[in-house]
Amino acid sequence: MIATPLLLIMLLAIVQFALWSHATHIAQAAASQGLAAARVQAGTAADGSAQTQQVLDQLGRGPLTNTHIAATRDTDAASIRVTGDASAVIPLLALPVHAEAAGPVERFRPNVAASGR
Repeated sequence: MIATPLLLIMLLAIVQFALWSHATHIAQAAASQGLAAARVQAGTAADGSAQTQQVLDQLGRGPLTNTHIAATRDTDAASIRVTGDASAVIPLLALPVHAEAAGPVERFRPNVAASGR
């Protein structure tokens, strides 16, 4: 009598953890793709945000909800942060999801050694 409810709760906890893990991987993949778009030489933070949203639209339906994207880019670095919630299997359990990708922006630098210096 006690074992069955405990087994069900344990099974739900395993499924909840799997959904949270999957949602985290989706957020990280979207942030990485957005960073790739923002880092290119002519890229902008808006490009990174749009690419991140496109990946979330393709992959995030279901396990990742209430997403928010924060994209920044300056002359040296770009970063994309994705936050949201994992879908709840266990009632009243909200597990937050966050992922961030950051890196230097691409810039053309002439080869000084080839110019004869």
